[in-house]
Amino acid sequence: MNKFLASGLLYLLGLMLYGCSSADNEMAGGNLQAVNHTLHAINWMSVNGYRADGGGGRSCCIIMPIKWRPGLKANVEWEVDPDPSAKMPSVTSDEFIEVYARHAANYQRHSATVDIPEWPGTESCGLSVHFLVCNQVKVTTSCWGYGSPNNPIKEPRQMKEPAVCPK
Repeated sequence: MNKFLASGLLYLLGLMLYGCSSADNEMAGGNLQAVNHTLHAINWMSVNGYRADGGGGRSCCIIMPIKWRPGLKANVEWEVDPDPSAKMPSVTSDEFIEVYARHAANYQRHSATVDIPEWPGTESCGLSVHFLVCNQVKVTTSCWGYGSPNNPIKEPRQMKEPAVCPK
């Protein structure tokens, strides 16, 4: 066998082995969704560096593996407006900037790292982040929307903060 043919076969074999080893590492984009279960407003959120609107709806995109693997984590950061219904002056008024600055000074930032639960095969439907009372979060990749009996997150919306949060 000549040197050129042997080199070509080794290259082809290397590509095939790379394909086998990287199949479990393929990534794809998916939607990022916030579901607020509290009485506070979620101004924004960030998951593993992908920032999205915290007010609900879906934002594009978060990159995740096509297949679940052990150890997947969601590093979630978010900002809370504890008084979303505060009375504000008109944005055209002279006092708006001062009143808004005082209001925004009460915003709270939080972070949590949670496990991303296993999904079957390649059936991930993006990532939904559920904001719960006591600054807790849960995430799901379920293709079933919140409120469906098949969705794994069962906590109700509009939850009031307890007098004391568990540690």
